[in-house]
Amino acid sequence: MRTMKAAVFEKIETIVVREVPVPACEAGGILVRVESCCICGGDMRNFHIGLRYGVQQQIMGHEISGVVEEVGSDIKRFKAGDRVAIAPDVSCGECYYCKRGLVNLCMNHRMLGTNWPGGFAQYIYLPPEVVQHGFIEPIPGHLSFDEAAMAEPASSVIACQEQNNVSPGDTVVIMGDGPIGCLHIEVARARGASKIILSGHSRLEMAATFAPDIMIDAYKEDPVKAVLQATEGIGADIVICAAPVTTIQQQAVEMVRKRGKVILFGGVNRNNPMTTLDSNLIHYNEISVTGAFSYPAAGLKRAVQMIAEGKIAAKKYVTKAVGLDGIPEGIAYAEQRKALRVVVKPWA
Repeated sequence: MRTMKAAVFEKIETIVVREVPVPACEAGGILVRVESCCICGGDMRNFHIGLRYGVQQQIMGHEISGVVEEVGSDIKRFKAGDRVAIAPDVSCGECYYCKRGLVNLCMNHRMLGTNWPGGFAQYIYLPPEVVQHGFIEPIPGHLSFDEAAMAEPASSVIACQEQNNVSPGDTVVIMGDGPIGCLHIEVARARGASKIILSGHSRLEMAATFAPDIMIDAYKEDPVKAVLQATEGIGADIVICAAPVTTIQQQAVEMVRKRGKVILFGGVNRNNPMTTLDSNLIHYNEISVTGAFSYPAAGLKRAVQMIAEGKIAAKKYVTKAVGLDGIPEGIAYAEQRKALRVVVKPWA
């Protein structure tokens, strides 16, 4: 029996590297040798508060790239040796939202790394259901595996801005200077935004390399006043809350223009998700407040294309690598704001 190394989430703040069997490949399944798997904010939250549904004894990790090792007899789209990027979301294909093309809102939404083993292992097996309703995309030869692993977070950023029509001439404020905030800078620029303002405090030096037009240190100045000053008192067309804290959401309502849009991007701690917004500002200024989650069926493909075209500088995000036994260290390193993205290299 073939075995592999895998980092198994046993319980809150406990991940153990084990030798486990390499999964067998069914007729409709695909086995992938994992080359890179980034640690994302969701992994960090789950490490500290646990996986959804109380899942334990699971392999986490869902920003994945690698090489197809084996395909089942029914697989025609891929073959052994293909280089691929993998995203975690899996829809059912049958519910109200799936039938309307809104796979990201699937009523039976599941994920690699929670409902199935994820990418913090030397191999990941994608069973038939994941192959049919998940996200697997070929990657061009000139992309590194680290770059390809960044396609998953880029997918949600691209979908957010497409859905909310970030357009040429827009003033866009991005609240959060982490990797997602930096991705929003690049995507907004690619979509033609005329003024991009970044508000943050802990990774501004790293975020500066993505060249926003204006940077606000939220520890040293009031972001609301700074944005209003930069927009002659009008406010921003679109404000994207790209940090997992609720306090910035109130600021966003105060700095967006009349009939502007506030986007709540990404999730906050599910044990404390409540926020407070000024309903009079929303009412009298006709402000739209909306959420953005995940990406459509072509989302991962679009992200791979933008990275391949150089519109997203994926190399700049991965600033530290660890092996499977270094995942807790990598989580701590990212939480200390020392990196934009930490990548796990299962074969290191």
